[in-house]
Amino acid sequence: MAQASTTVSYESDIKPLFRDKDQQAMSGTFDLWSYDDVRRHATPIVARLRSGTMPCDQSWPEHQVELFQRWIDTGMAP
Repeated sequence: MAQASTTVSYESDIKPLFRDKDQQAMSGTFDLWSYDDVRRHATPIVARLRSGTMPCDQSWPEHQVELFQRWIDTGMAP
């Protein structure tokens, strides 16, 4: 996992957080394995992660939600 002082990137830090079943469940709306789709939908994704409604079967641990938020806050590096 990325440290506070390192760049958070989609490929190395964010994409691995999404499971196959998450990607399949959301495939009708957008592709969680697509940098462009996740970047485009980042605000609603993080809102759903914070509310615990995404993924649909279990909430992410707070450190993962914060990592996703840090990715947004630091420019959403690919």
